[in-house]
Amino acid sequence: MTDLSLLILPEQPDDGPAIERLYERTFGPGRFARTAYRLRESAPHRPELSFTARIGTLLVGSVRLTPIRIGEAAALLLGPLTIEPPFRSRGIGRALIEASLKAARESGATLVLLVGDEPYYGRLGFKKVPHKRVELPGPVDPDRVLIAELAPGAFEGVSGAVRPDFGVEQNR
Repeated sequence: MTDLSLLILPEQPDDGPAIERLYERTFGPGRFARTAYRLRESAPHRPELSFTARIGTLLVGSVRLTPIRIGEAAALLLGPLTIEPPFRSRGIGRALIEASLKAARESGATLVLLVGDEPYYGRLGFKKVPHKRVELPGPVDPDRVLIAELAPGAFEGVSGAVRPDFGVEQNR
């Protein structure tokens, strides 16, 4: 019998093409117009903080973290988080996010921002950002802008424009 256990693994350089195909299947071409995607395309994600989910040799999920700035504060942008449709609602997304947040915390990162649904991400420590506290470079529903503090009080006093951060060392 074949072992179909879930494996959460750090993203490897050769995972890129399979992840891109997964994005195409799950998000389609509309993903390029989203504000969060525009931020991600401007700066490389951090592979050491990004993870894949596999069942056997099949890649069934992915999550990435990309360095950003909120005003002058270093942060990370979570996403995209994507799971192959037949494998959704099985805890894979949660496992991917937990792995990436743990790695981010261990790297010294203190804030993770995302655009998503609070009922889902709230269970993982994300909270709504107060309206107008952060400015994203495009349209976004302000009720979907969420933040997770990886260190107590890390979001205190943080506000401003969100932009890509090209200096990875500054995100620690």
